[in-house]
Amino acid sequence: MTTVLRMMSPNLINGRNLYKGSQILVRGEESKSRSHWRFSTKVSSRTPQATASSGVSSTTTEPKGREFNTTTYDDKMLANYVPVYVMLQLGVITNDNVLENAEKLTKQLKKLKQSQVDGVMVDVWWGIVESNGPKQYQWSAYRNLFEIVQSCGLKLQAIMSFHRCGGNIGDDVNIPLPKWVLEIGETNPDIFYTNKSGNRNEECLSLSVDNLSLFSGRTAVEMYRDYMKSFRENMEDFISSGVIIDIEVGLGPAGELRYPSYSETQGWIFPGIGEFQCYDKYLRSDYEEEVTRVGHPEWNLPENAGKYNDVPEATGFFEDSSGTYLVEEGRFFLSWYARKLILHGDQILDEANKVFLGCKLKLAAKVSGIHWWYKTESHAAELTAGYYNLKNRDGYAAIAKMMRRHHAILNFTCLEMRNTEQPAKAKSGPQELVQQVLSCGWREGIEVAGENALPRFDRDGYNQVILNARPNGINRDGKPRMFGFTYLRLSDRLLSEPNFTTFKTFVKRMHANQEYCSEPERYNHELLPLERSINDESFEKLMEETDPVDPLPWLEETDMSIRPFESVLSLLKSTFFRNKS
Repeated sequence: MTTVLRMMSPNLINGRNLYKGSQILVRGEESKSRSHWRFSTKVSSRTPQATASSGVSSTTTEPKGREFNTTTYDDKMLANYVPVYVMLQLGVITNDNVLENAEKLTKQLKKLKQSQVDGVMVDVWWGIVESNGPKQYQWSAYRNLFEIVQSCGLKLQAIMSFHRCGGNIGDDVNIPLPKWVLEIGETNPDIFYTNKSGNRNEECLSLSVDNLSLFSGRTAVEMYRDYMKSFRENMEDFISSGVIIDIEVGLGPAGELRYPSYSETQGWIFPGIGEFQCYDKYLRSDYEEEVTRVGHPEWNLPENAGKYNDVPEATGFFEDSSGTYLVEEGRFFLSWYARKLILHGDQILDEANKVFLGCKLKLAAKVSGIHWWYKTESHAAELTAGYYNLKNRDGYAAIAKMMRRHHAILNFTCLEMRNTEQPAKAKSGPQELVQQVLSCGWREGIEVAGENALPRFDRDGYNQVILNARPNGINRDGKPRMFGFTYLRLSDRLLSEPNFTTFKTFVKRMHANQEYCSEPERYNHELLPLERSINDESFEKLMEETDPVDPLPWLEETDMSIRPFESVLSLLKSTFFRNKS
């Protein structure tokens, strides 16, 4: 053991990350900007508080805390601090609306806190909370969960999950939509997304019913609004106390702003191109009205776009050189299809903004990382999902502009993926896709956050996330950098060794090698009261923003990588000193 420790770099033992020529070396004059902060844990369920340490004792009415860490922060490094959250298990609240095994969860959250993560994310399932009937909300289980999160000193990101759990990659539980909503669908199946063959997808409601009063006198948007309003009323104490810092608004399947074009319940297998989902009677009628309005009543919804598991060149619609997507009829359809999706997101985020107006939290919405077939001319998998993105047309700028209207964070997936990890047949480009979408957000001046698409426990996956979180590395201004990253997801495997030690190293790197900071304003994340949506630009004008722009520059590899064997050596080191003590 001693021999192993002697072989370790002193920088590894000291927890530092010093590279020759790296910007993260702190010069002497820069150390003047450092401040000392003392962290203490109170004998209560309150979140650990940080107070400036001036060397002078201060009078307080709070119980005396036990100091557990003294940290010197460097303001330059804090400017590069990216908070890390962990997604909780999908079924942490059961279908019966019960928080199961609270004791185990508490132990897991306390262990997460030891890793210095900033908080957790959780799905707040519509199918659980409003399962008994219209406006019959049951929040007690979620309140129990939030109390545990608060007692562990963690922040909370809450997802308004208006979709079914089950049928997406990684889903290991089944939580359907509210039973009374499904019963309406039995007599009117057109409330669900429908493909060309007439197959219905009950994962979420079709955007075609956003403004139709089909649900006991309410529209779909009104149901979503009422749900969010009830959430705010019942969770006001967690919002006002700063525990809930983020409301991610579900806008489609898997909570993402997209059509359910690729669903395993429909037989889709990666890397199939997916299918368009606009054949319910309401969307059919809308399209017929639109083509008639522009003087082409003969145009129909696509009939030559293939099946879920086809490749682009096997279809008439997506064929590279002469596909329907290139001609006027195809272009009009794709514009309409994408426009309906963005309008759907715009309308629901506007309602969310009204509901949470004045709350000290952030709104967010997720965009899916559909990286397969990205390196083809047609981008077929993106098109069927509603992202009208081509080499000569940016399909994400309008989405970023729409989110800017509502002061919403753009949350993007697949941050851990590299091109070389994907099968050649899929013609994937996750790295280029991430760069394109994040650049769109940063150029619009909005905050950008991210997630990994698949569970990863290895240094290569973590290093790719670190690179995408700070694509230009450490710098004095800390720009560009992601607003936050949520790791998918909490599990026994994550908390086992050596995975957990590697994860802790990853969190430290995301924090720019700083210790956990409980004062978000110190790294420019102060939460201000949510302001009203901006409506100074027409929706039609917003949709015209399609000219492609080169992405921002990206380093080839992160300047704060987790090095080979570092996590193993760190584990050996901690085990040695623990045994010695």
